[in-house]
Amino acid sequence: MDREGRDMNYQQLTNSQYWENLFASPWQLAFNLLDIALVALLLYYVIKAIAGTKIMILVRGVLLFVLAQIIANSLGLTTISWLMSQVITYGVIAAVVIFTPEIRTGLERLGRATDFFTSTNNLTTEEKMVQSFIKAVEYMSPRKIGALIAIEGARTLQEYIATGIPLDADVSGELLINIFIPNTPLHDGAVIIRENKIAVSCAYLPLTESSGISKEFGTRHRAAIGLSEVSDALTVVVSEETGAISITHNGVFKHDLTIEELRAELEQVFVAQPRKTPTLLSRFKGGK
Repeated sequence: MDREGRDMNYQQLTNSQYWENLFASPWQLAFNLLDIALVALLLYYVIKAIAGTKIMILVRGVLLFVLAQIIANSLGLTTISWLMSQVITYGVIAAVVIFTPEIRTGLERLGRATDFFTSTNNLTTEEKMVQSFIKAVEYMSPRKIGALIAIEGARTLQEYIATGIPLDADVSGELLINIFIPNTPLHDGAVIIRENKIAVSCAYLPLTESSGISKEFGTRHRAAIGLSEVSDALTVVVSEETGAISITHNGVFKHDLTIEELRAELEQVFVAQPRKTPTLLSRFKGGK
């Protein structure tokens, strides 16, 4: 853009008649507000994408030069204005070459930031918890790593939580695996999940007094069955001897499940409603 074009744009911005024309009618006002909103949204995602990268330093430098040029134009400092214009024009080109890796990183972040509009894989907290259980059991079962995980239902498990070691940690497959690795301080006893958090490990659960339980089942299974007899908690067991997967819930004991059967049981209890693909409108309203 030549000098005359830049002067004309600057004069427009400082002309009161120009601003009055922008708001001359309700439709014109609506379009202008929409234009401003779109630009603000674009700037927000761009700044969010480049925040924390070296390219942000470049952006701040460019903004300083632009501000200096505006001040120079206001004061009629022709030479400084021309110099700032040259620095901005050729400096940006040089910066693109110098900061190519940072620009690539920023664009990748921008792409991830726009997942709000395109992603259909937003999982609920319960679905993430189920995935964590499946990941942990998939690892532990073939390696015969014994595990006992109880998920609190409507009835409190505070009596048994009080016997464990407090963790208050987010549920993740990796953490569950590490807890039950043999010969580690936290592997003995049960993990209890409360409100989608690992409340405690090393907790003691009540053993069933039923005489009809097969002798092939050890203490973990008897504790899981015992808890299901006095609460509505769901308990997942991995056998240390065979690697077999079992669950108990509301007094019902299911043994030797496959990973897919375990997933189905967990989803039936914790993911009551089938997932629907979220629409853009529902996201703005706060829907899942």
